[in-house]
Amino acid sequence: MRTRKLRYLAGLTAALAIELTQLPGAHAAPAPTAPTVHTVKPGQSIQAAVKAARPGDTIQLRAGVYRENVQITKSRLTLRGVGRTTVLTAPAKASANACGKAGHGVCVTGTAQHPVSNVRIRSLTVSGFPKNGIWGSRTVRMDVRDTLAEKNGQQGIGQELSTRGAFLRNVSRNNKESGIFLANTVDAEGGATDAKGTRVAENRLSGNRIGVVVRRLRNLTVEQNTATGNCGGVFVVGDESTPRAGDLTVAHNAVHENNAYCAPNARLPFIQGAGIVLTGTEGTRVTGNQVHNNVGTSPMSGGIVLFKSVVGIANTKNAISRNVLTGNKPADVADRDKGPGNTFTGNVCTLSVPTGRC
Repeated sequence: MRTRKLRYLAGLTAALAIELTQLPGAHAAPAPTAPTVHTVKPGQSIQAAVKAARPGDTIQLRAGVYRENVQITKSRLTLRGVGRTTVLTAPAKASANACGKAGHGVCVTGTAQHPVSNVRIRSLTVSGFPKNGIWGSRTVRMDVRDTLAEKNGQQGIGQELSTRGAFLRNVSRNNKESGIFLANTVDAEGGATDAKGTRVAENRLSGNRIGVVVRRLRNLTVEQNTATGNCGGVFVVGDESTPRAGDLTVAHNAVHENNAYCAPNARLPFIQGAGIVLTGTEGTRVTGNQVHNNVGTSPMSGGIVLFKSVVGIANTKNAISRNVLTGNKPADVADRDKGPGNTFTGNVCTLSVPTGRC
């Protein structure tokens, strides 16, 4: 008897389910909208495609030259070219958006309350803009790969007020300031901020004032990059602000022949022949780098150089280890501020100032 009742209830439940699906207005939940690829050809507007796109979409650029400034304020967009034949360059008249007014090429911009996240930029050339080629502000996980940034008036690629960025396998060359520039913020004073694992890796940086600049940040990695033909290779910059800049890693980079001359400015003396330079940082790990033939007569010239910050703050508790340095002048390793707690272990080099750092 119990088995018969159970079978009856099961049949009744199935019948009710069928009836409910047949009632007016009873529909299954709509399937999520599939991402859209918005294809843009030369002569068409990239910005219009960005405006039409929804999070998750891709803006696919065909080969050719595009003359506009592109402003991205939506999360989870991909801007993709087909390689170096996809060229974004400055228009004769700047676009009316905020990016154009600032003089940048591609801008990824959020707000303090709503940062833009997971924007990806791939496989294109960004060239000839008055300010920065690619610039992120208030972003999370901005990801720039396989791009060429060249001949821009300030930074090739950079970000501020941002976390968890990835800058991989790019070429950034002949920009007037940095090839890649990462900072806490560019228009206010303040302590170093947590970059939350930002990674700069496998980039080729040449012909810039400085290859990579990390300013007032913590918790990031600069690794396996090649910096050559700049005035300076890699600069990690801090000062008296708290938290101090540092607690980051510069590892396994090839830094050689950064012997171009860059004139002094209001903050720094002239730069020439500077390999890896730490100024006013703490807890930075410089390890496993190949640093060769960086030659100059600037106070910051040499292979790996510890130099006081612009306000006279010494480097502290940095670990310089297992680097190979040759042919750097006036020294392979130069501890010029002699700050407390810096360590030098396992470095292969010929000349250090003071002695004992090799």
